[in-house]
Amino acid sequence: MANELKKLLIAASGTGGHLFPALALAEQLPDYQIEWLGVPNRLENQLVPAQYPLNTIAIEGFQERFGLGTLGILLRLSSSIREVRQIIKEKNFQGVFSTGGYIAAPAIIAARSLGVPVILHESNALPGKVTRWLSGWCTSVALGFEYGAHYLPRTGTAYTGTPVRAQFRTQQKLDLPIPENVPLIAVVGGSQGAVAVNQLVRQCAIAWLDAGAWIVHLTGDNDPDAQSLQHPQYFAMPFYDNMAALFQRTNLAISRAGAGTLTELAVTHTPAILIPYPYAAEDHQVYNAAIFDSAGAGLVFRQAELTPELLQSKVLNLLHSPDLLQQMAQKAGKLGFPDSAERLADLVRQTL
Repeated sequence: MANELKKLLIAASGTGGHLFPALALAEQLPDYQIEWLGVPNRLENQLVPAQYPLNTIAIEGFQERFGLGTLGILLRLSSSIREVRQIIKEKNFQGVFSTGGYIAAPAIIAARSLGVPVILHESNALPGKVTRWLSGWCTSVALGFEYGAHYLPRTGTAYTGTPVRAQFRTQQKLDLPIPENVPLIAVVGGSQGAVAVNQLVRQCAIAWLDAGAWIVHLTGDNDPDAQSLQHPQYFAMPFYDNMAALFQRTNLAISRAGAGTLTELAVTHTPAILIPYPYAAEDHQVYNAAIFDSAGAGLVFRQAELTPELLQSKVLNLLHSPDLLQQMAQKAGKLGFPDSAERLADLVRQTL
């Protein structure tokens, strides 16, 4: 029938960095019938089913080197491809969208083997292995950072930025008792928290508080010393739901360098001290952080080289240089596309 909605399968799994951009895109596609492809017991099982039907397959990551486990992984990949092919055929999906990660491999291969178009979005400055291996199979490839095109063996990529959740696009209210005219530092370790960063910050925090700053410290839920520092200007909590409000109010963030977090910092014009996660796959957070560094939007330090004394002094220097912080904020804003979800939705419509 002419008025039937096109059917789109979204393959996004595992972390907020993969899921939130895909959810932001889905919100911009009310003219599509959307279902999800995920993995059992991952974050999508909490976020997706209330909004979209969730199909799950068994798949896992790819090892860095070939070894005894490689054959088993390849066998499971083959089985996963067959499962996705069956889902696409039975439900008559007319397109597949993925944000990369290991679930993208069976989704891309299955779709292309059936002649179904695939749109792939890569949020990191250094594209992941699956993106580098399979981007040439995709109908369209969208990039969160333009720099990522250097690593892809094809032309015709689109620079769309990375979509952010809807609340980042409008002014939000911070529901914490923090005065309006005080400098605010937000410490964000990523979705899992960052114990090493937490320990560094607690060693520096008293000097920043004495300088008049207030601190919101998101510790994650695996830090046994999370409540060891008590101060009326210091708020420690595992997580905070309204990250848009926090970043909009923040004068300086101290953060890991995941692509999703950097996109949110850019859209909210928030300067940052970035400490890339040292165990990220292929050190990709260093490449992300370098984008902020080269734009003048942030300072980057390797975790191994960052002492409490160095972090304390760098933050104090910035707190005492509000004009510099403002310049960094403006440069951060130039790295973000608030309309990235619309750009990506336009690409989907052009492709399908």
